[in-house]
Amino acid sequence: MEADPCSAGACPQEAFYRRSLLVLQGAGVPFLIGGAYALAHYTGIVRDSKDLDVFVVPEDCPRALAALEGAGFRTEVAATHWLAKTFCGGDFVDIIFGSGNGVCTVDGGWFAHARPGEILGIPVRYCPAEEMVWSKAFIMERERYDGADVAHLLRARAAMLDWPRLLERFGTHWRVLLSHLVLFGFVYPGERWRIPAEAMRELIARLSAEVHASHPDERLCYGTMLSRAQYLHDVNAWAYRDARLAPTGAMTPDDVARWTAGIDEPESRPHAA
Repeated sequence: MEADPCSAGACPQEAFYRRSLLVLQGAGVPFLIGGAYALAHYTGIVRDSKDLDVFVVPEDCPRALAALEGAGFRTEVAATHWLAKTFCGGDFVDIIFGSGNGVCTVDGGWFAHARPGEILGIPVRYCPAEEMVWSKAFIMERERYDGADVAHLLRARAAMLDWPRLLERFGTHWRVLLSHLVLFGFVYPGERWRIPAEAMRELIARLSAEVHASHPDERLCYGTMLSRAQYLHDVNAWAYRDARLAPTGAMTPDDVARWTAGIDEPESRPHAA
């Protein structure tokens, strides 16, 4: 292993980011850029970011961490079902391969529809706008709500989105997408035309069909997919079944327990593409 490049103190943040990306490229690990850099790429909104979000498929995460460790950076797996990190002084890069709620696993589709770009002088690929909308739509924590990011992405990219693919990504969670489309019309009343009428008709037809369907007699709470903290009372005190667990979700009881235990840890808070 090389000497720790951060042993003498924190290296400049952008230099650390650049070095991390070059290490991953040199190791042949495919990755995508998300977070604030991708949001700026798609919307033109530039904001300070406390970290860099790098997305990989789950099977490539161990290889990415090994390459970064070999370059002298400290790494850790922060949440086994979706998140790892690499550090340099007080800065860090998130290595993301899923989502905190277990819904948005990074797969080949992210890479097939990625967009080319450049950050810090390095050619990269950005997470697709569809996957950014999909992953951000579920983040509704008390301390973080990504609805504004979703609205800004829709405002900037609605005409270019692959709407059938976006609906397919949401799948049985289509109500979450519909809620954001309704809010978009509230936020931008003069730009409701940006949302394709066909997509709205499809989602409203699904909603209308549910009104006339029989209601399932089940104590099930999907709120935990939106906030890991704010619906704990529902599952712990009111005995609702946690939708993050099988058969409705992909998380294990251990995943849920570890993710719940990290609620008060800032470094473990939700991220999206």
